[in-house]
Amino acid sequence: MKGKIRQIYIYKSIVKPKNYNPQVTDFLKEKKHPHNEIIEKLRIIILSTDESLDENIKWNGPNYSINGEDRITMRLFPPKSLQLIFHCGAKPTKTDLKDNLIKDDSGLLVWKSNDRALINLIELDVESRKKELISIIKKWIQASK
Repeated sequence: MKGKIRQIYIYKSIVKPKNYNPQVTDFLKEKKHPHNEIIEKLRIIILSTDESLDENIKWNGPNYSINGEDRITMRLFPPKSLQLIFHCGAKPTKTDLKDNLIKDDSGLLVWKSNDRALINLIELDVESRKKELISIIKKWIQASK
């Protein structure tokens, strides 16, 4: 019971950004992911970082795009894992990047290629790393435009 009370408090006490998509909320409620609390915090952090982000569902999880170009996707499955995937769209980009797309001083990003990285979130305390997450999101959106 205590967990449910806390969950209701989190959902109702936080002001949701204007680009918050209720269809994504419905999708997530239906999935009943064991880390819903973290997912909701991440949604608010991501959407509050840049108001031009649109939220939808892609690859069976919340996805964030600008002008129809996908940039950040939340990987929710399998349920024991939770990742933020930073990318430049679904199609591979033909790029000759010699370095990673952004500089990450936090060490949170795991690079898969110079224009694709992820953050493993299960062990991460989202609240204590919020400033670093916001910084990464801002840098990624700016660099991938």
